[in-house]
Amino acid sequence: MDTSSWAPRVLSVLRIVVALLFIEHGTVKLFGFPFPGPAALPPMLMAAALIELVGGILVALGVFTQPAALIMSGEMAVAYFMAHAPKGFFPIAPAGNGGELAIIYCFVFLYFAVAGPGPWALRRA
Repeated sequence: MDTSSWAPRVLSVLRIVVALLFIEHGTVKLFGFPFPGPAALPPMLMAAALIELVGGILVALGVFTQPAALIMSGEMAVAYFMAHAPKGFFPIAPAGNGGELAIIYCFVFLYFAVAGPGPWALRRA
């Protein structure tokens, strides 16, 4: 069974689902939705929230996917090394540093930055 014809479509589905999940990180920080976020946002957290919201929307729609995904990948690398790595070497939660999601997002967005948005996008680059 040749599934290679499905690969571009599944890339688009993965891009949309991951971006929608990432948008939630921004909406929690900025709007307290879908659940309450931090009461006050220091400048670094405000920048992260804006990257998550705006970048997530761009990637979900497939507009400027590659540059947005590259920025989002970098944000997750910075988040890992600033917030998680100092807590310990192993990323797995609960005993480790809790950074496994940051690592996964970092590399998935890096993949989108290289692979592009797939066929279901408003703009193909």
